[in-house]
Amino acid sequence: MAHLRQTGLTDRNMLQSKQEPVIAVGLIDGSESVTIRLEGNYHMPSGRTVGPGEIHVACERGILRCSGVETLEVPVLDLVPDRPNDCLFSLEATIGIDFHWQQREVQSFRGRLQLVPQGENRIIVINHVPLETYIKSVICSEMNATAPPELAKAHAVISRSWLLAQLDTRQGAGIASETEVHVETEVRAEEGAGDSFRKKSANSIPCQIIRWTDREAHLLFDVCADDHCQRYQGIGRIHSPDVAASVAATRGMVLTSEGKACDARYSKCCGGVTEEFQTAWSHEAIPYLVAIRDAPNPPATLPPLTQEAAAREFILGSPTAYCNCTDRRILKRVLNDYDLDTHDFFRWQVRLDANQARSLIAKKVGIDLGRLVALEPVARGPSGRLVRLRLIGESGSLVIGKELEIRRALSEFHLYSSAFVVDTEGPASRPDTFVLSGAGWGHGVGLCQIGAAVMACQGIRFEEILNHYYPGTRIVSYYL
Repeated sequence: MAHLRQTGLTDRNMLQSKQEPVIAVGLIDGSESVTIRLEGNYHMPSGRTVGPGEIHVACERGILRCSGVETLEVPVLDLVPDRPNDCLFSLEATIGIDFHWQQREVQSFRGRLQLVPQGENRIIVINHVPLETYIKSVICSEMNATAPPELAKAHAVISRSWLLAQLDTRQGAGIASETEVHVETEVRAEEGAGDSFRKKSANSIPCQIIRWTDREAHLLFDVCADDHCQRYQGIGRIHSPDVAASVAATRGMVLTSEGKACDARYSKCCGGVTEEFQTAWSHEAIPYLVAIRDAPNPPATLPPLTQEAAAREFILGSPTAYCNCTDRRILKRVLNDYDLDTHDFFRWQVRLDANQARSLIAKKVGIDLGRLVALEPVARGPSGRLVRLRLIGESGSLVIGKELEIRRALSEFHLYSSAFVVDTEGPASRPDTFVLSGAGWGHGVGLCQIGAAVMACQGIRFEEILNHYYPGTRIVSYYL
């Protein structure tokens, strides 16, 4: 199994000699057809001009068939704007795929446009764009364009760092990005049983399924445009001179650790304590992606949230934290409209009746455990997020993990986080309802966006914000 690695970027002088990259962003991956409106003239490698106007593209037997302002049949449609600063193209895309805010949105982009067949009858849409232009859109897509300047600077640095770490990983490995999905259907026997394994339970239900996905199979582009990578929702989001100034002020700046670009993860709200990398992804300790108390003057030690009693007290409480924010003025400056609709991001509750839980698990995990009778925490990370959860049904039991798999299995979309405790209503041996009381929004690793926003509103500079969430790192100029 390939693990996410960090390679290269080993010398500061080398970092400063690099030029701004042009990156390939996958806007749509696997659509049967797409309609694109071209504003201005674009040209193909053959010299043929396409646009302005609307083109409809479908894929038939691996060939792109275009109708509308132009009628074409090509293996690949590659369009370069005649006037890069004036030309743009628009399309309708799905944002928040599989999450509770999923919706359709018309988005506009500048730069080169490519449409590539995927198999016999699907299409991939790719936008080639300079990295700094991409970052400006990411900042205004991940959060509101009115975000405090120090937050925008901090986010520009980590968004740039995360992307360059992914690109450098790919270059250093000498291979294209690949899917990393790890599934364990075996579980080690009780301590003292040597190397023996219990492969299956008596009724052929696997003993456990531990799954995580780190990098999608983005073989034809560098990053996708949605939450799996970073939100990139086009130039329509870039309407703030302050954000543009913040990105420009940090141009080329990258967060580094041991001379390497940091894999600078982030989430919406940590819930009071950030999480470590291995809770969500591979069994790998990354020194700057560790658990910290997200509060001013934090105590030297964290509460023991890997223990059930401490996790319950913490999650059911309302601890002091930067992200424990109810000030709507701050939230409106940070969250986009569809995120602002989520009011209970710090502490939340979900109710599932037993039959609903059974249906969800059968649908999402692919295993029917019968009517659900218990949800038992097995292992938690240092933020209280569940890494493993035992599902017990009348037909069998199953342990699932890691955090995203748990969130996915118990919701039509995804639970806000896996930091939750379980209570029941009805008979103890056969409950009618499971009550999940939870903390935070997202995986909780790295920067907490709402916490960082509060820090910025308190006048804390972006360098201090980054040092808080990524201890032991430093900022280096990747390019000038």
